[in-house]
Amino acid sequence: MKLMNCLPLLFLLVTSTLSAQDMHNQKHQDMLITNAMVVVGVGTPAEGPYDIHIKNGLIKTLKSSSKDSDIRKEITEQIDAKGGYVLPGFINMHAHSMYKRSGIDMSQPYQHYLWLASGITTIRDLGSDLEQTLKDKKQSAAHEIIAPRVFVYPGIWGNHTEKDLKDKMSDLLKKDIDGFKFGMMDKQTFHAASKIANKNNMPVANHVGVEDMNAWDNIKAGTTTIEHWYGVPDAALHGVQNFPSDMNYSNELHRFRYAGRLWRESDPEKLTAVLKGMVEANVAWNPTLDIYEASRDLQRAVTAPWFQDYLHPGLEKFFKPDADSHGSFFWGWTTEDETYWKNNYQIWFKVLRQFADLGGTITTGEDGGYIYQLFGFGYLRELHLQQEAGFHPLEVIKHATVNSAKALGQGEKLGQIRVGYVADMVIVNGNPLADFSVLLPRNIKPITGDETTGGIVWTIKDGIPYHVPTMLKAVRDMVKESRKTNQIDYLVD
Repeated sequence: MKLMNCLPLLFLLVTSTLSAQDMHNQKHQDMLITNAMVVVGVGTPAEGPYDIHIKNGLIKTLKSSSKDSDIRKEITEQIDAKGGYVLPGFINMHAHSMYKRSGIDMSQPYQHYLWLASGITTIRDLGSDLEQTLKDKKQSAAHEIIAPRVFVYPGIWGNHTEKDLKDKMSDLLKKDIDGFKFGMMDKQTFHAASKIANKNNMPVANHVGVEDMNAWDNIKAGTTTIEHWYGVPDAALHGVQNFPSDMNYSNELHRFRYAGRLWRESDPEKLTAVLKGMVEANVAWNPTLDIYEASRDLQRAVTAPWFQDYLHPGLEKFFKPDADSHGSFFWGWTTEDETYWKNNYQIWFKVLRQFADLGGTITTGEDGGYIYQLFGFGYLRELHLQQEAGFHPLEVIKHATVNSAKALGQGEKLGQIRVGYVADMVIVNGNPLADFSVLLPRNIKPITGDETTGGIVWTIKDGIPYHVPTMLKAVRDMVKESRKTNQIDYLVD
């Protein structure tokens, strides 16, 4: 079923006093969401139906729905949720803003629209074109572009001399950044960089490689979030991982092949001590389960149903197995590799659950634009995978909202449907607590065959409503236009 054919149904189920086009991308002093089942974000069950009054971009009141209420008579700008679910806006804790891929330009609305259409109202950018990302941050805050709110964490990679490190970080601190991302550093560089970050009250997201450091260094250094899972099982090994003699870490096929065997080598007792250390040091974990899923099921990854309409040629070309492209290592992938990775995931799931049970903070990110994960779609898949790990859907939503806002240092203003908080929210035509698949675009045919529900209809950021079907149509048009001159013929016919 194509999206445009679904629009009458969408308008029937989630309607507004004004037309969708009149409401889309319009700043209203007062706006009312009526008949909404509300998921606050803190892990409690849905409540409602409620009417939500938004004033000057903030949530002013949250009251039981009443067709005779005075406020319904006073406010013209209304969106009737018709019993659909309203969630806090999602926070993407591992995003990369990509303006070009494989030499092919990607207009930035493409990525921004996909994020918003997936309910993402805030991103933490962990290393992109810095000047352009800072521009996006400024323009998004001023509502000059249609885009999520942006927190900028420029990346510092590799080893540095003390002087070069100080100079580099000093230059970055003069810009409007919100934190740092460290990656692939040795112990000496990491601790020196962490000292500078701590002195300047800058949070740190750390992507550990296979160096002489692990999660214990993150615990000691005051790291804010550990990205993916690197460094955690490493800290629970007896010695080093059992690498073969011909292992070459610079070869990504080798790197990801043996990453799939790491969790099984970690000692459970030592691992528990690591997790407790992370909890005590308030180190949050941003697992990005979605980004490695191709490693356990490559066929599923390359046949995603949304590729046909939404995969940009720049990404399609980048995804093609190529030893020179990061994350495109599948030129020698085997069913044996997949089997190890399936086992890897089962242990990873268990450890994540243990971390949460010990009081640890889990956040939500996607790392989209790599390894067959499309922006926004990867994030929604992350919700599925966290549920597969054993988390209740309410916990999954909490990770994506409250926990992520807390890790950003924004827990007092973002991540909840609560009076006084920023009006970031997602209006869904269905119940995502029963089925996260209802968050997918309506032109992706529901597996259940139920075509009466499904799809995010509105994403609201700073009180400004964005009509998701309108943005998705624009994305499809961008993709069609780019394919006229960039026909890759890898994942899409």
